[in-house]
Amino acid sequence: MSGHSKWATIKRAKGATDAKRGKIFSVISKDITLAARAGGGDPSMNPRLRTVVAKAKEANMPNDNVERAIKKGTGELPGVVYEEIVYEGYAPSGVGLIVEITTDNKNRSASEVRSTMSKNGGNLAGVGAVSFQFDHVGQFIIDAKQTDEETLMDVALEAGAEDIKNEGDHFEVICPMSAYDAVSQALSTKGIEGISPASARYRFSLITSGSSLSMRSRPMKKH
Repeated sequence: MSGHSKWATIKRAKGATDAKRGKIFSVISKDITLAARAGGGDPSMNPRLRTVVAKAKEANMPNDNVERAIKKGTGELPGVVYEEIVYEGYAPSGVGLIVEITTDNKNRSASEVRSTMSKNGGNLAGVGAVSFQFDHVGQFIIDAKQTDEETLMDVALEAGAEDIKNEGDHFEVICPMSAYDAVSQALSTKGIEGISPASARYRFSLITSGSSLSMRSRPMKKH
């Protein structure tokens, strides 16, 4: 009985691990498909796709899954059509929210986002209601062992980055989304790889009326 019990425990644990891995793969596959549809199926020519493929490798996603997702994005294989949608709203106390989702059903997603916000004391708002308070930026986290600050500044700023922060054991490179591809390519060309795949973030930005004072927070994660 003890042997059977041990096997059952292992089987349950493996099942839970497989389910978690499958969920991660599903999310990454959608991101790969969207990236390939937006910029083509060649990672060397599509920085966004290259970033997501790197994320897939970190998650040990099989190459066949990656290739299949790319082909769905380029139209070489049939598949569900996913869209990226941005919703704006308010959390309790009027805190502005930006919610980015990937969906194959816009109507269902809008209903679910509205319901989730309402149940938690918030509400869905119209386009532009809070987005003017945020900057959409690219973020690269670079291990300090990869390069020195002066070299990183030369490469990143030349490519269009607007800010580089030395956090001791790593550097944080921030750039406008318009320069995201250029910065990503410049870093890659110099062999400077991030600790984790580069990402897009919304960063709170408030400029007071009649003043040049700019107040910015750390990048806000996508939900």
